[in-house]
Amino acid sequence: MTEAFGPDPQILIQLISIKMPFGKYKGTTLYKLPVSYLEWFNRKGFPNGKMGILLKTLYEIKLNGLESILEELKKMQQNN
Repeated sequence: MTEAFGPDPQILIQLISIKMPFGKYKGTTLYKLPVSYLEWFNRKGFPNGKMGILLKTLYEIKLNGLESILEELKKMQQNN
């Protein structure tokens, strides 16, 4: 039996609910971080672990102009 691999939908939920735990934007919800800050991490190196995965994912989302996905998800979450 083969196991399906793909994106973890929980990552998107975490991007709209987890706050930045350190640095210049400490306390800011991850999806609201400016692209310039994510570009800085891309140049200097993302943190290890889950936070690094979240920030890398957010960087790719913003780099490709897909922020509207996160905005819509946030609206849906608020309506529930």
